[in-house]
Parts: sequence; structure tokens; C-alpha cells
Amino acid sequence: MPDLYVTNFNRNFTGVSATAANVLRQQLAMHDLRLVGYPLPGCPAPIPLAQARQLTRHPPEGRGFAIWHVRRNPEMRAALWLRDVLRRQIRIVFTSAAQRRHSAVPRWLIARMDAVIATTEAAADFVPNVHAVVPHGVDTDLFTPAADRASDWAAQGFGGTLGIATLGRIRPEKGTDLFVEAMLRLLPNLPGAMALVLGRAAPEHQPFLRGLQAQVAAAGLAGRILFPGEIPAGELPALMRSLSLVVQLPRYEGYGMVPLEGMASGVPFVASDAGSYRAFAAQGQSGAIVAQDAPAEAAEAAAAILADAGRHAAMARAAREIAETRFSAAAEAAGIEAVYRQLWDSNLRR
Repeated sequence: MPDLYVTNFNRNFTGVSATAANVLRQQLAMHDLRLVGYPLPGCPAPIPLAQARQLTRHPPEGRGFAIWHVRRNPEMRAALWLRDVLRRQIRIVFTSAAQRRHSAVPRWLIARMDAVIATTEAAADFVPNVHAVVPHGVDTDLFTPAADRASDWAAQGFGGTLGIATLGRIRPEKGTDLFVEAMLRLLPNLPGAMALVLGRAAPEHQPFLRGLQAQVAAAGLAGRILFPGEIPAGELPALMRSLSLVVQLPRYEGYGMVPLEGMASGVPFVASDAGSYRAFAAQGQSGAIVAQDAPAEAAEAAAAILADAGRHAAMARAAREIAETRFSAAAEAAGIEAVYRQLWDSNLRR
């Protein structure tokens, strides 16, 4: 019987999906595990929840219970039903990244977890029963630096001589409008640079997207600020390593994996002071942190990095080193494994 079940109940590939996939690929060597729900890139084919319910009728050999690792509200509800209604021998581990107070329903669910892993000390302040603070990590085998950045960028087919990108859902909270405004300031003074808005807009944010596109067109930069849509997860590493700069300007971020994926790819970043971006920047070694809602400051920071080839190269090297040594998926998996072992060794019950 499996000793670990990892759930993914969201059909869309989100930041939560990316972090779950990064860790799961590391855990394959440590556990007889099953992915439950929707597929994740580079991971075993998932099984449906009904099959997982059948498998949990018996505990894994040599252990009193299996562990269910959940990351979303529906996943917590499904695991609680198994444990508390069907009386399966499982323990539930929840990872929390939010750096703000959860609403009532998530608070109720989280309070019933057997263990909570927070991704930052700030996130730990908002949840009970924290067993460990384990930062999210990037898969440094999947995201790697380019041997020839210029050639890799040319192969992407977007034109120009270098690429700048922001990645995430197109909506005000993610600061997509701030990125666009920063690029409207930056690109006229940076010939050859192309800017990509990578992500999709939900139906309710389509007017927001159309407004941004109209703003870009009115500035005469529709050929240089592009909206390619959502990039398939399998294509993202190649695109990421081809970039010269990542720019993330969210108004709120729980953690924020995009700069880390860039860093592992040898790409420096500019970001607003949100999520864990300040920790990633390592006092300016790998990235520049700007104030919230400050597109002019972001444009200036980006220009300063891109105008100095020596500084850019040094930041690119530091970015890769920091990703490997401080924020790798292998380190995250090891931290999570320690929590699992604590549960199994102590045979704790809620």
C-alpha cells in the first residue's frame, strides 16, 4: 500500500501546482506514493480520488498510517472525510504559504490538520500547529542556465535581441498593469528589448486585459510588449533560460516562485516588495526590490541591470548559486520529509 498521497485537485497549472510538482519529483525516490487528482508535469500519472479511497482501506506495510499531503481547501476537505468519516488510517499534512489571515472556512480546515508546514516565518504567524518552516524550492535540474542566451532567445521567435517577462494570472493583484507601465517607460530607451506578459486572464479579468492591450497600442509598442497567453509547463524552462530579466510587481504575493525559476535559469529579477522576493534577492545579489505600486522605480532598476553587462553577468551567476544552495526543491523535500518522519515516529493523532 502507498505510504504517501499527494493531492492536486486543480486542473489549471498554478503556482501551487508548480511547487507540488517540484517536491513530488524529489519524493519519488523516497516513497511509494500516488498523485491524486489532475496531472502534474514530470510526475506519475494520477489516480482518481475514488481509487485512493479504496487504497487507504489498509495502512502501508510497516507503518500505522499513510500521509496525505494537501495544499488547497478541497484537498483538505477530501482528506478530512477519509480520516474522520471513513476512519481511514491517515494523517494530513498541509502546506501554507499565505502571508495574511485566512478566511473562516480555511481556518476551520487548517485547524484540523495533523501537521502544518509554513513556507516562511511570516506565513507561520497565520496558521496553527506549525511543525516546520520550509521554503518552497525550485527544481534546479529542470530550470538551468542557457549556454548561449542570445541564441536561445532568438529560437523563441518573439523578435528583438533580448527578453523581459512577467509571469502569472493577468489581474490587478498580480500587478500586470504595473509591469506594462514599467515597460512603457523602459522599452523606448532600450532598443531590441521585447517584453512578454505570460499568463491568462480569467473571464472576469478580460476587460482588464483589453485595457492593457489598448494602452500598449496607444503607445505604439504593440509589437514590443506581447501577450502570448499561458505557456505550457513543459515549455517554460526553455523560455525562462532565454530571458535576460524577470519582472514581478504583484500587489500581494504569498510566496512567489517565478523569480526562483528565473534564478535557477541564471536570470536576475526586479520585483516589488512582496512574498519572499526580498529573501531571494539576497541584498541585491540576484535581484532588485522596489516599492509597491512603483512602476517608474521598477523601470529604472531594470534599466540599470540591463545597461551594465558586468553587473548582469554577476547577478546571473549569483542567482543560480542562491537557487541551488538556499532554495532548491531537494532542500524543500528534505524539510518536508522531516515532518513526515516526525509524524510516523511519534505516531501522533489529532
